[in-house]
Amino acid sequence: MTERADRIIDALRSGHDYLTTVVHGLAAADLDRPSGASEWTVAQVLSHLGSGAEIGLAALEGALSGTGPKDMDFNKSVWARWDAMPPVEQAEGFVASNEALVRAYEDLDAQTRQDLRIDLGFLPAPVDVATAASMRLSEFANHSWDVEVAFDRTVGLARAATEPLLDQVGMLIGFVGKADALGGRHVRVAVRTTSPERSFGLDLGDAVALTDEPAEPDAVLSTPAEWWLRLVTGRHAPANTPKGVTLTGDGLTLDDLRKVFPGF
Repeated sequence: MTERADRIIDALRSGHDYLTTVVHGLAAADLDRPSGASEWTVAQVLSHLGSGAEIGLAALEGALSGTGPKDMDFNKSVWARWDAMPPVEQAEGFVASNEALVRAYEDLDAQTRQDLRIDLGFLPAPVDVATAASMRLSEFANHSWDVEVAFDRTVGLARAATEPLLDQVGMLIGFVGKADALGGRHVRVAVRTTSPERSFGLDLGDAVALTDEPAEPDAVLSTPAEWWLRLVTGRHAPANTPKGVTLTGDGLTLDDLRKVFPGF
């Protein structure tokens, strides 16, 4: 268990250090550019990451102290304060707030990383450190992409985050996938990723689910792993789709898959 937590916390650190470098290189005007997140500017994405880090740190500290999570009024006050900041303060605040969260995870010793349970306030039960950190990693990696794609439409998800997120995407896919997008068709897709190499099945029927790779798939999706993750979270516009993504098989297109995963 600690090995998984260690890997995820390391990915949070490398992601933070890299995005901090990106942020420090932005001019004030860059912060007002449209981001990869619909209707948000770059500064607003950084505000979202900064406020989320503050709320996540409060949950972690509540677990360590035994006081439990903050209530929704606390979260609303954090969001309101961040929303009221001017763009430059949102960017600078993100760096400080996210550093504090990452440092707090890094400071957990091996026993705590294994035994601690964190009540995030919106799940049925407290979760272990690896799960809490992985949920933050998913949010952080995808929104980091939202920032970077404002300046480079060919950018992908951070490699350090891709493998751990690939291992947990099954927890998310039934929630974000829209089974009715195919008009009642039942399609079994073999998904084959590179960097890292994986193979599994995507079942599009009454529900959307991951399975073992089907022996006789209706279609085969070959893709870099990072784009597969972006597909699931709705970051899949044609302009942001690598040339190496291919879908073969009758009756299913990449646009069909984009409809199955429209994003949040």
